[in-house]
Amino acid sequence: MRAAFQLVRLGNTIVSFVGTIVGGVAARGAGVQLPLGIWIALVLAAFSTAFVTAGGNVVNDLLDRESDRVNHPERPLVTGAISPGVARWTAGALLVGAVLVAVPVILLHPLVGIFLAAALIALLSYEFRFKSAGFGGNLLVAFLTGLVFLYGGAAVGMPLAVLAFGLMAFFATLSREVIKDMEDLAGDVNRRTLPRVRGMAFSSGVARGSIVTALALSAVPLFILLPLDSVAGIMYAAFVLVADALFVVSVVWLPARLHTEQTVSKGAMAVALLAFLSVAFR
Repeated sequence: MRAAFQLVRLGNTIVSFVGTIVGGVAARGAGVQLPLGIWIALVLAAFSTAFVTAGGNVVNDLLDRESDRVNHPERPLVTGAISPGVARWTAGALLVGAVLVAVPVILLHPLVGIFLAAALIALLSYEFRFKSAGFGGNLLVAFLTGLVFLYGGAAVGMPLAVLAFGLMAFFATLSREVIKDMEDLAGDVNRRTLPRVRGMAFSSGVARGSIVTALALSAVPLFILLPLDSVAGIMYAAFVLVADALFVVSVVWLPARLHTEQTVSKGAMAVALLAFLSVAFR
């Protein structure tokens, strides 16, 4: 079981599930007091997102076995804990499952189907074409992360309400992906990543610029969704200030302390999820 959890990267899968739920409840703005039918649609959409994430992680490990021998020697396909054949069947089952569980939601809100198709196309394009292209792959991963919140919003019929959250997630993820490529520079011998093509200084500038954009977007909900003097506004402001501070820390020492920087970025995203959730209680 431990090897299976490593293969699907259970932590990332859970975050995508929670992100979809947060996107849906934040879009509705009624706390957790949602009709049962809406909750069912939202949970099905969240499982769909989780299956896409898990399936994508398995495909990623299948295609990255050689570079993972250097960058991530603990991965189960490298250690032999799981065979490539089992991993292929697992990836296929997860991606098919992502579509099947979403069918009832798509019948209610067809935009969910469009978002799901876009996610699958982006995922497979990344794995089989753009991952080796470097920055193009970073953009696709950031797109998939931002889409999680819009997917949750679409599942409750209100995707535009969480557009700012999707954009924030896009730019924050773009920064972290560039930092990860900087950290993996030694093992990415067959990838034209941004640090390999343009250097560490330029990559650091891109990571910082992405965070500055995400920080600017973090103020948008206070202007369009909730007043600052409301309980939800105060909660959002408090959480987002902490998240913004952590995001600043995640780029301040670049190109040094790369593992620490991307770990801090991951923590900042967790706090940002709490900020997004607070909007649900407006």
